[in-house]
Amino acid sequence: MRYIFCLSLFVLSFTSCSKNEEPIAEMAVSAIKLPSKSEGKYKTSEADAIPKISQKIIKQASLRFETNNLDDTFAQIQKAITANKGTVQNDSEGKDYNNIYRNLTVRIPSQNFDTFIKSISDGVSYFERKEISAEDVTEQYIDLESRLKTKKKLENRYLEILQKATKISEILEIEKQISIIREEIEAKEGQLKYLESRVSESTINIEFYKTIAEKEAIKTSYGSKIWTAIKSGFFGLSSFLISIISVWPFIILFVVLVYFIRKRFKRKKA
Repeated sequence: MRYIFCLSLFVLSFTSCSKNEEPIAEMAVSAIKLPSKSEGKYKTSEADAIPKISQKIIKQASLRFETNNLDDTFAQIQKAITANKGTVQNDSEGKDYNNIYRNLTVRIPSQNFDTFIKSISDGVSYFERKEISAEDVTEQYIDLESRLKTKKKLENRYLEILQKATKISEILEIEKQISIIREEIEAKEGQLKYLESRVSESTINIEFYKTIAEKEAIKTSYGSKIWTAIKSGFFGLSSFLISIISVWPFIILFVVLVYFIRKRFKRKKA
């Protein structure tokens, strides 16, 4: 009798549990709490800390010097670029009144920076400008990596929640947050790649020029100088006439005043 009673209680409890299972599951899904936006800004714990990385240095240089032969100097620089596995980013040349010049922007692997500077410095008597800078961006690099790792973890949490969500409103809200986080991740990945590019390759601006000798300038451009002098004289005369025209009321007033003064003096004499 006792056995039959216990068996009946077990069957009744099992039946009631199976009936309530579906509402309980629905309540669990509807109770999903979305991570707040502030959770994306939490700091990593010591266990999740990013491993120690090597120092990140951005090296740059700007050089200006005089040379006796532009072609020979360019050939020397080109040889140093090839030897140090660099590339020419910009190349321009031109002529001023008393010199001809050439400007280069070169990208060199950072580990070859010092060797390259030494190579192109050979034969230079002095530099009119020699600026070398080394910017330590290690802290910025670590901060970017840490924020990127945090955003990726948050994205994974949202993806896990998305698999459990059943309501349309919850799905749309989660997908919206995932889209925002994905944009932030891509932006930080772009910043990190740009920083890595500047660290891995150094930028060097080189300006070298040759002064044109005065005798050589007279020989090669004597006729042009005469023509320039003629044009300058013409423009000077034109400017003078224009300035006179601009003050014509005062000139007329002055002439009239002189006329009456002279007429008055003539009357006195008479």
